[in-house]
Amino acid sequence: MPKVEHEPEIKLDVVPDIFHTISPKVVIIILNWNGKDDTIECLESLKHITYPNYEILLVDNGSTDGSINLIMEKFAKINMLESKKNLGFAEGNNEGIINARKIGFDYILLLNNDTIVDPSFLTEMVKIGESDDKTGIIGAVNYYYNEPERVWFCGGKFNFWNGKAYRVGVTKDDKVRQDKIDEADYVAGSCFLIKKIVMDKIGVLDKEYFAYWEEADYCVRSQKAGFRVLYVPKAKIWHKVSSTSKKINGFYEYYNTRSNFLFMKKHATRIQFASFLLWFFFIDFWSKTFIFFILYKNVTALSSFYKGIKDGILV
Repeated sequence: MPKVEHEPEIKLDVVPDIFHTISPKVVIIILNWNGKDDTIECLESLKHITYPNYEILLVDNGSTDGSINLIMEKFAKINMLESKKNLGFAEGNNEGIINARKIGFDYILLLNNDTIVDPSFLTEMVKIGESDDKTGIIGAVNYYYNEPERVWFCGGKFNFWNGKAYRVGVTKDDKVRQDKIDEADYVAGSCFLIKKIVMDKIGVLDKEYFAYWEEADYCVRSQKAGFRVLYVPKAKIWHKVSSTSKKINGFYEYYNTRSNFLFMKKHATRIQFASFLLWFFFIDFWSKTFIFFILYKNVTALSSFYKGIKDGILV
């Protein structure tokens, strides 16, 4: 696995040595939906982490592939929460958070089941979280699982005038951003560490999203409440990008579109929302219609995109 040797350029205040104090309790919530092989590989990687004080809570989101029996057979001591139906990413994780309160925690880590982790990733994230009372959400740097030295995500920025969320620092030439702790508008939900104080103040994820944009929404809400969002280069994970959404044709096109409208309705100003609508219907609508229908010849994706627009407007 690749190593980032550069020291962070942002100098935070004193970063405590958590191994000489009482380490904050972290509950790692992993959501599984018909992804037993990915989930098992993720859990195997967690066996090797250096952080001393954590528990894993696996939420099964109505799987029908025998996930529960196989995972419990291999990881008998793991905490398991079963849902009879697929609640979606936001509400599935919310069920985990609610149950984690019974365990007790200082941090919640939402971790995608299609990731594997560096042994020190959680240690690095908690160190940064403990260094500053105003840091509320911490993200890891995501590398592609199949291209382990290529960055998929450092941090994200919003453009409220066109409704876009942009990944930044992902090119080979952008080593400065990849090698330093920095603030972001949002961090990826694939590895999303949240302080308890943030949840106490703003609550859980918005279940209306079902999938996509829920982490962006949560980051905006936390920033409005006065907390910082940071990503930490020394916290590294490897992500099988979109492994769940690829299972269902049209899933991404529908939910990403619908959630985009919901996010803009909640957080854009009136003039920004008007600008977003103009951009969307004069540019995005026609470009995606061309891509789905002419280039990909994917009628399901196209109809899902159109349905996402309709439901996004009505939601």
